[in-house]
Amino acid sequence: MAVPFRFIHAADLHLDSPFRGMSKVPERLKEKLMASTFSALRRLTETAIQEQVDFIVISGDLYDEADRSLKAQLQLLKEWERLQQHGIAVFVIHGNHDPLNGARAELKLPPNVTQFGANQMEYRPAYCRNGELAAFVYGMSYGKRHVTDNLAATYMPAEGAPFHIAMLHGNVNGDQSHDPYAPCSLEELVGKGFDYWALGHIHTRRVLHEYPHVVYSGNIQGRNPRETGPKGCYLVEVSALQAVQLNFVPLDEIRWLEAGLSITGLTTEQELLQRLEELVEQLALEGEGRTVMLRLLLQGQGPLHQKLAETATIRALLEQLQQLSVEAWVYALEGNTKAELRLSELEAEDSFSGELFRLTQRLEADQQAWRREAAAAVAPLADHAKLGRLLRGQWDELPRHWLEQARELAIGLLMADGSEGRKDE
Repeated sequence: MAVPFRFIHAADLHLDSPFRGMSKVPERLKEKLMASTFSALRRLTETAIQEQVDFIVISGDLYDEADRSLKAQLQLLKEWERLQQHGIAVFVIHGNHDPLNGARAELKLPPNVTQFGANQMEYRPAYCRNGELAAFVYGMSYGKRHVTDNLAATYMPAEGAPFHIAMLHGNVNGDQSHDPYAPCSLEELVGKGFDYWALGHIHTRRVLHEYPHVVYSGNIQGRNPRETGPKGCYLVEVSALQAVQLNFVPLDEIRWLEAGLSITGLTTEQELLQRLEELVEQLALEGEGRTVMLRLLLQGQGPLHQKLAETATIRALLEQLQQLSVEAWVYALEGNTKAELRLSELEAEDSFSGELFRLTQRLEADQQAWRREAAAAVAPLADHAKLGRLLRGQWDELPRHWLEQARELAIGLLMADGSEGRKDE
C-alpha cells in the first residue's frame, strides 16, 4: 500500500572545488568562494531537517576529485551525522569525479548512510519517518573515472515496494556539453518501470519527463562563470496516490549571473557608468541575499562604440564597478558594441568604405571565399608557436562573427576619421 512521503534529490556537490581563474578577486571574496560548496552542503542538511524529509538521494560527484580531500570527507561525515540525529536516511552513488577507486580516508559512515557499490545495480528500502516502507532506492557507483558502459541497461525494478527511485550518474540523450559517461536514452529510462530517475552529472537542472519522472537536479553550487543562475536541490513530495510534486530549493552561497546593457542612446562615459552601476544594483537583488559574481556585456550601437573598442576604457569602467561592493563583484566587463553605421547607404556608395562593405557582403554569401580570405589573414598568427596552439580550434572553424566584427571595426575607424573613406574625385 502506497504512503505519502517526501525526499530530497541532490547531485554534484563537488565539495572543495578549487575555483580556478579567480586570482584577482579580493581575499575575503576568494575565501568565500573556496568555502561555498561547504556552505551549500550545510544548507542541504538544514533544508532536509526543516522540511522533515524522510530521506535524501545524492546522485554522484560528492567530491570534486577522485583523491578526495580530507576536509571534504570530514565535513560530509559531520553533516550525515547531523541527519542521523534527525532520523533522515541518505542514499549515495559516486560518479566520474569521485569514483570508488580514488584515495580516501578510513572513515566509518553513520548507519543512516547507504553507499552503493560499483559491481552491479543494488537496491535498498527507504522508509518514512513513521517506519512505513516508502520506496525501493536503486543505485550503482562508478568504480573508475571513465565509465562509458550503459549502466541504465542493468537497472530493473524489484517487487515489493509501492514506489521505485533509480539513482544514476550519466549522460541522457548525448548532451554535448558534458562527457558521455554512462550514456543512455530518455526512451530507455522511461520504459524501465521506475517511478523516479534521480539523475546526476549534468549541472543544469532539467525535468526530462514526467510520470515517470526523469530529473536532473543540477549541482548545489555554481563552480565557474558558465554555471549561472540559482543552484540547489529538488524537494520531491509523493502523495498516497503517487502524484509527484517537484519544488526547487536554492542552496548556493554564491550565484553567477550574466547580463547585457545596450549603449544605444548613451553619449558619455559618465552616463554609461551610471547605467552599469544601476544594473549591478538590480542584479544584486536577484542574488536574494547571496554574493553575486557578475559578467556584464556591453551591446548595441552608439557613439561610445569607438571608445569602448579601447581596452583601457573597458578596464577603467571595470575598476570603478569593482569598487562598489564585494557582495556584487563584477569579475568581467566585455564589449560587443557596434558603430553607428549607415550600412544601407554604403551598399551603393562610391567610396572605400562602400567597396569594403560590398566585399564583406560577397564573403558572407560565399562560404568558400570567406574561408580563403580568413585563412590568408590569420596565417601569420596561426603559424605562431603559442597563439597557434591556444586558438587552434578557431583557426579551423574561422567563426563567421569575425567577419562582422572586422567590418564594424574597419568601417567604424574610417567613419571616425572624418573622411568617410571616400575616393578622390
